[in-house]
Amino acid sequence: MDKRVYFLMIVSFVVGMVELIIGGLLDLIAKDLHVSLGQVGLLITIFSFIFAIASPILLILTANVERKRLTLISLLIFLLGNIVTVFSPTYSILFTGRVISALSGALLIILCLTIAPTIVDHKYRGRAIGIVSMGVSASLVLGVPIGLTLGNAFSWRAPFVLITLLTMLSIIGVYFLMDRVEPIPSIPIKKQLATLKDRKILFAQATTFLFIAGHTTLYAYLTPYLKTVLGLEGNWVSIIYLIFGIAAVSGGGIGGTFADLFGTKRTILTSIIVFAVAIFTIPYITSVLAVFLVVLVIWGMMSWAISPAMQSYLIEASPETSAIQQSLNNSSLHLGIAIGSLIGGAVIEQASIEQNVTVGGLLVIISLGTALVSMYRVKSATKRYGKSRI
Repeated sequence: MDKRVYFLMIVSFVVGMVELIIGGLLDLIAKDLHVSLGQVGLLITIFSFIFAIASPILLILTANVERKRLTLISLLIFLLGNIVTVFSPTYSILFTGRVISALSGALLIILCLTIAPTIVDHKYRGRAIGIVSMGVSASLVLGVPIGLTLGNAFSWRAPFVLITLLTMLSIIGVYFLMDRVEPIPSIPIKKQLATLKDRKILFAQATTFLFIAGHTTLYAYLTPYLKTVLGLEGNWVSIIYLIFGIAAVSGGGIGGTFADLFGTKRTILTSIIVFAVAIFTIPYITSVLAVFLVVLVIWGMMSWAISPAMQSYLIEASPETSAIQQSLNNSSLHLGIAIGSLIGGAVIEQASIEQNVTVGGLLVIISLGTALVSMYRVKSATKRYGKSRI
């Protein structure tokens, strides 16, 4: 495997950390900038929403730009966004910094995913994409505990100082380690969206969106939930995020293995059901920390166990548009994060943080319904035509 692929994984990890890192810093930012928790949560929403929408659009707009040059330009803009964030004296300027980081970060992640398979032998292309994807998933679950630890030790700006320094190192690395990479034809957005006319594909993508939205409704506000409901502070909150992060990363590997052993459909449905049970159990076990930690591990594992199974399911369902489906699934995931954090903030503002569990759990239950609709149509096709496409 070309070592540059691992460097692209590091770049994707650095960029991905910025998305959810706010989740562990909610109360610190709210107190410093004199805004509500819901307003700070909006910083996650806007980042994820831009991430979901901008990725395919920017990739098409920059289709003719040489990839190394485009990566360097994007990293410089991403650096600017983080510098604005570090020195932002007001909420509105911090919001602006998040928008800049989201626009450049959205393009950087897609660039890493598309460059990786072009710099390795054909037989390693799938593995190269998987390695870069691992950097993205790891950043989404480990970014929060990293940010929380630095934020509690110094200030909420400290994690963004670290990301700024890592971005500068990434710029140096890309300049010296990456060769020129010629652009490849991009897939028009119209063609990408046309695949959603297949209801099996549409409901599969909806499953990812609803599942992640339900997860983020609570996870984006886990810090205030732990402090308000469980009465935990400082180091304990950091430990819980670390435990969750380790469980989530391992869950991705477990989900992929289970998909190979037991099939994609069974793995998807099982992940959703176990996840829902774990979420709805949380309010009843907060008084016993040991039991809460066990449920937390299950929640963390299932939150990412569904991802590799769903990606495989989409490839099996429509092999001729597999690349498009991966792009759309990435957008569905980030759109789910955006809407989930928005809903979570609204629940806190209008009701109480205790209700985030219930609302998030209901979204997960709905995702079970969309998964069944997608898979039910496959069964109908089997009965009608004599064999299934999956």
